[in-house]
Amino acid sequence: MEQRLDWALAACSRILRPVVRLALAMGVKHPHLEELLRDLLIEEAQRSWRTQGIPKPNLSQLSVTTGLNRKAVTAKVRSTGDPLPHTELSAAAKTFTLWLQMLTEDASFRRLPVTAGHTAPSFEAVARLSSRGNVHHRTILDELIRLNMVTENEGVAELTTDGFVPVQDLQSMLAFLGDNGRDHLLAAVANTLGEQPRMLERAVYARGLSLNDCEQIHRLVRERWSALHHDLAQEMAQAVSRAPARAKGQIRVGIYTYYEDEGTPPTSTPTSTSTSTPTSTPTSSESERTS
Repeated sequence: MEQRLDWALAACSRILRPVVRLALAMGVKHPHLEELLRDLLIEEAQRSWRTQGIPKPNLSQLSVTTGLNRKAVTAKVRSTGDPLPHTELSAAAKTFTLWLQMLTEDASFRRLPVTAGHTAPSFEAVARLSSRGNVHHRTILDELIRLNMVTENEGVAELTTDGFVPVQDLQSMLAFLGDNGRDHLLAAVANTLGEQPRMLERAVYARGLSLNDCEQIHRLVRERWSALHHDLAQEMAQAVSRAPARAKGQIRVGIYTYYEDEGTPPTSTPTSTSTSTPTSTPTSSESERTS
């Protein structure tokens, strides 16, 4: 049991290190993280007891599960606040995705009239379809322009990027980081704990490459993702349209690439590429596999 605890702590350390890096960069201090961790421990303990058929666990049960004293548990009187937007509800993201899907079918759709007749495609029609008419197309267009993803000139809107990455909006970037990182880790955690069904969570790793080769592989992944993104968006759109009114299922499919020069701090810009001989062959890992 002690060895199992050491393993779990080591895994948590690897997961939390980039979180701590982000926290320090954003000015988050130890007291903030300590309070957040305490609250999350209690909330997850409550969830764990509920899955065991106990809807309202008492103080003693929560204290034993979390290792917190009863006073600390009692001090938690409300759910953790979340000031970040919900990325899955973003009308701008939905409109952008639908527009990008149209673009893969017809390159001329990169430029759309803001408004047009009922028979001609327009930004207004795309926005109305993606938001189901709940958000005015002008509001969505202004948001995409603010994020530097779309330009508008003489009544024509034009896509200027091929991915919804709101780099000009820190709050949105943090929201996507939280949502994407959470669901990626939830897939891996569910597999590690033996939950069913098994989730797809795999990676390929190689060491001893030049940074030029890393960037070439990165470009390859981006190209393959563009095609897969189109297929996924199309399949998901069809699934949503045929789902019953009270369907509660949700899914997020993602992909990532990260590379660095081990001899250079991540915040520095490399001045030269590595010419070292590869020290290992590529290795595949998958938490999906049962052990």
